[in-house]
Amino acid sequence: MKTVSYVFPIFNEEGNIPVLYDTLLRTVEPIADRYAFEFVFVNDGSVDASLDLLEELRAADDRIVVVNFSRNFGHQIAVTAGMENATGDAVIIMDSDLQDPPAVSLELIERWEEGYDVAYAQRRSRQDSPFKKATASAYYRMLSRLAEVEIPRNTGDFRLLSRRVVDVLKCYPEHNRFVRGMVASLGFLQVAVEFDRHDRHAGETGYPLRKMLKLAGDGIIGFSTFPLRVITRLGFLFAALSIVGAIYVAGARLFGLGSAVPGWTFLVVVVFFVSAVQLIVLGVLGSYIGRVYTEVQGRPLYIVESVRSARENPPTR
Repeated sequence: MKTVSYVFPIFNEEGNIPVLYDTLLRTVEPIADRYAFEFVFVNDGSVDASLDLLEELRAADDRIVVVNFSRNFGHQIAVTAGMENATGDAVIIMDSDLQDPPAVSLELIERWEEGYDVAYAQRRSRQDSPFKKATASAYYRMLSRLAEVEIPRNTGDFRLLSRRVVDVLKCYPEHNRFVRGMVASLGFLQVAVEFDRHDRHAGETGYPLRKMLKLAGDGIIGFSTFPLRVITRLGFLFAALSIVGAIYVAGARLFGLGSAVPGWTFLVVVVFFVSAVQLIVLGVLGSYIGRVYTEVQGRPLYIVESVRSARENPPTR
């Protein structure tokens, strides 16, 4: 009997955990005669009663594994830890707020049985604010143009990965992780499963605007060198403009075409504009250099305080 592992990153989800668990049990019941199941919950430094609820569930169900971080390390790191502690033949990654309907996971399992190594859930519709819908759409369009690998649009981390894909992902040590991009870069047979994303059941999102912007930056910088190429093009552009300006000034002086300095306003605007471009260039370079610095430090991706599991010697990092 094959084993399917479900992975759930948890951060202050006390209002969702009981409903999630009950819904999950009802979802997998029709196929429980064909598959064994494992439920891996990664507590990412929650400050509410999430860990207590997970402990209660684990005491009643030995299929549950609770990985407890020593502090908050972030959603993408929690997803990584869940995959590394999952032992199933296939691993399904889901959010714990029920925006990802557990019933869709059955379709992902069907695609896996058809021979696909990756079955990713692609949003057909989503219950979000107009601002979030617009910014998400613009981001995915931009990412598809900039990224050096084809990253499917309108996807999150809700997906099924075969065991061999999970084993390959374990070889990726980077700290600024963009899991959906990493999976897309692996290749293998991948297929989309469309679904309608629900409203969050309870609690507040773990991805406020600040974290969304960081994740967006990780996606672009981690899978594209386009920002660096833009810097080179800007350098050539300003070099060309300076040459044109020098020719104009020389012509004005030699042929009396007018003042070589048309006015202080124009000069000040140009100085401020060039200064802004320089700061932007330094920021882009700093983003890449900062990521290099983080990687060469060689620190662990996460620190596990404890792993509660019925297994002997569960894996930790």
